Amino acid sequence: LVLLLSMFSLAAGGKLLVVPVDGSRWLSMREVLDSLRQNGHEIVVVAPEVNIHIKPSENFITKIYPIPFTKEEVDESIRSFSQNVFEEGFFLERFLKVYRRLKRFSDISLSSCAHLLYNKELVRYLEESKFDAVFTDPVVPCGQILAEYLSVPSVFFFRVMPCGLDFEATQCPNPPSYVPRAFTDYTDHMNFLQRVKNLILEIPNYFLCDLVFQPYGKLASEFLQRDVTVPDLLRRASVWLMRLDFALDYPRPLMPNIILTGGVNCVHK
Repeated sequence: LVLLLSMFSLAAGGKLLVVPVDGSRWLSMREVLDSLRQNGHEIVVVAPEVNIHIKPSENFITKIYPIPFTKEEVDESIRSFSQNVFEEGFFLERFLKVYRRLKRFSDISLSSCAHLLYNKELVRYLEESKFDAVFTDPVVPCGQILAEYLSVPSVFFFRVMPCGLDFEATQCPNPPSYVPRAFTDYTDHMNFLQRVKNLILEIPNYFLCDLVFQPYGKLASEFLQRDVTVPDLLRRASVWLMRLDFALDYPRPLMPNIILTGGVNCVHK
């Protein structure tokens, strides 16, 4: 009887706090949440009241918080940023477009994050809920800031991060002679000149990282009341679930806590 009771406790579902990123990233994450709910886990999703795809569902509890943006502003920010993936052109032209659109997307995401963290009523509810883990997309590190504040483990679910920050945070080897940089269209087999160009094109990543993530470091330091950087926060993640497949994406070195989940993208038609 004692053995059976202990097995029941092992099979009990956990309580999961989900801090998503709107757009196609949420559509992919929602597929996972539906499966987790079927396996008996309790799920709470926090989302801004103005969004594109994050809607209430019977599979999870939705907690909404206000943000100072209209639906048109949020929609334009997400859709224009996503368009860069499908555009063609010279490297500098594409980089400048990414820079401008990423700045707008980052400003809205940062403000939304601040409104979540300083929503005292919602944060008090999260503290009292005693979550087992935080499930989030690290491209907006708000979920990891909450995980640090609540002192619970975090699980990342994403496809790609700007400026190769996932390499730095996981301490994955990232040699420019082997791993292609964004917008180069190179493979993992490069000749000497391509390797030189690949090394040079790494330089703009430093500007993108400062643009996107430095404000989050400041916000996290103020909220957690201790000096912290975004790479420091991301290094605390327990598991990185990456929507990559080496049949589709270029091969790259991985760390033991990185798990490839294959071509899990958006919603099934």
